[in-house]
Order: sequence, then C-alpha cells, then structure tokens
Amino acid sequence: MAANLSRRKFLLYGSASFSTGALLIACNQSQTTKQSAIGGSEGFKVAIALPGLITDKAWNQSGYEGVELIKQKLGAQTSYVEQIAQADQTEALSDFARRGYNLVIAHGGQFDAAIQQVAPQFPNTFFVGVNGAVSGPNIAALRIDHLQASYLCGIIGALMTKSNHLAYIAGQKFEATQQELRGLELGAKSVKPDIKISSTFTGDWNDITKAKEATLALTSTGADVIYQWLDNASPAVLQTASDKGVYAFGNTKDQLEVAPKAVLTSAVKRLDLAIAYLAELAKKNQLKGQIYTIGLEKPDILNLGKFGTMVSEKIKQKALNTKQEIVTKKITFEDCKEGGQETRCVKKGTT
Repeated sequence: MAANLSRRKFLLYGSASFSTGALLIACNQSQTTKQSAIGGSEGFKVAIALPGLITDKAWNQSGYEGVELIKQKLGAQTSYVEQIAQADQTEALSDFARRGYNLVIAHGGQFDAAIQQVAPQFPNTFFVGVNGAVSGPNIAALRIDHLQASYLCGIIGALMTKSNHLAYIAGQKFEATQQELRGLELGAKSVKPDIKISSTFTGDWNDITKAKEATLALTSTGADVIYQWLDNASPAVLQTASDKGVYAFGNTKDQLEVAPKAVLTSAVKRLDLAIAYLAELAKKNQLKGQIYTIGLEKPDILNLGKFGTMVSEKIKQKALNTKQEIVTKKITFEDCKEGGQETRCVKKGTT
C-alpha cells in the first residue's frame, strides 16, 4: 500500500516545527502507522491528502485507490495522509512538497484555499485539487461532472417519489456540491415541474450522528427520496433511509449493497481512474494548469451503478436513454441566470 502519514502523527509533528527530518525519523521508526516510503521509481513521487478515512467506502477510499493505481501503473513512489482537518491543510500539502513529491493531490474542493496558498511557494511541485475550482502555473483541478449524474438521478427520483419531495444532503456547500444539487433539481423538474427539492449541509463529511439527524429531519418534512454526498457518514444516510422506508441514492462508490431496500442506484465516480489519468499526464510533463472536467462521455469514470429491484425497467430505460442524449449532446448544460443568480440550465438540441 501507499505510505501512510497518520493524522495523529501528522498533528504531533505539526505542533512542533513540522521539520522534514522529524517526519523522516517518524517514517523510519513507526511500523504501526506504515509510514515508510514503499517501492517504485525514485524519479516520480505522488502523494495525496485526504479529509477522511481511506476505509469510508466512498470519497476518501476512491482517492486512496487512485494513488494505489498510480503506483501499480506508473511505478511511482506514493504516500497518503488521512483525516486532515481544514486547519491542517496547508501544512500537509507543504510537507509533501518539502519532501520532494512531484505531484500532490488534495482530495476535495475544501482544499482550494490551501492549494492557492502553498503552490506558489513550491514551483517544482504540481498540485491537483480534486473537485477544485482553481488553476495556476502549477495547479490543476480535476472535476467530475457531478451535475450530469445527479440529473439522471433527479429523473429517477421524480419517477419514484410518492410525496413529490426530494432531498439533498452533503457535507459542505461549495461549487461541486452546488452543481450536484442543481443537477438533481433540473432532472427532477424535467419530469415534474412542481416537485419540491430540499437541501441541507451537515458541516461534516464524516459525522455519522449529524448524517442520521439530517436524514430524519428531511424525512419528517415529507422527503421520500434522498440524494446524499458524504464520506464516512454516507452509509448512515442510506441505512436510516432504509429504516424509514424511503429511497436514497449512493454516491462515488456503487452503494447498492449498503442498503439494498433503499438505494435506487448510485452516481458512480471512478475517481481512482481519473486521478491516475492526471498522474500519467504529470509524469509525461503534459499536465497543464487548468480545470479537467470528465463527464458521462467517459463511462469508465462516470456512470450509474446497479439499480435496486424497486426500479422498474421503464424508469431504468428512461434514465439510460437520457444518459445517451447527454453523451451525444442532444441535452447539454449551459451557464445561465435564474432568479438573478448564476447557475446552469438545460438546453435541448437536435445534434
């Protein structure tokens, strides 16, 4: 596996001087945290900073699997650090750069400010913000087109709801989650223009209690289909939905097996493949300071997961046909203004 700088050890050395020497000593002495660098080409080093646990079966696990794939495919020396709080982001990224990593991946849009602060100090390191919205001479962002997948889920949810009320739960409000919420709304309203869409942001991607409370609060107001985007707290939403007899969508991983009575399908985002793709560009010195966006045109990276048995063949085909219309650009999403706010709207063509 990739070398791991645990959050506990990270904070211990961060509270002192966070010197490279201290970290290397920790790497050499600690077997329990598996911190020593493992294998691969000394000429290409890739690290990832994760906001949650690599075992969350969701966002963070997909990022970790990305660096594992980079090691396997590119022979890179890899490392990761998990459970990085917002206050520790700049030091985590800086430490990897000081230690000579060529590519440093920040796994979440919440790292954007830290990337902008750190990157100018380390011009020889390329920083990639997954879900990011920033770019620069040595900064790239990797975006999955969340709106496309949630648009399809919005259609499915609108066709499955009995209360005419869908809900969205995420950890934080930033551009990627706002795009995903917008896609859910656009998809649902393409089927039922008067449908109600509620949203809530728990403030924590991993807090199971907050996730469960948010789910219960939304179901108490009548929402009977919930689209969630959380990390370690994701299964709590799905299981609570199942307990309450309502439907939900998986996210990032195919999460049907987490709560088969509740999960309609999942917005599967193969971030491991997307991350490995950008790493390959970096190794070839072809990575550019821009935003890379990947959508349904790359089904190996973005797609719908397995469907629950409660989803009829008619509804399934409606979603899959719409997906093909997006791929062939018969349905596109363009910048627009609605209610005085910048957003994205649907445009249907005949291409």
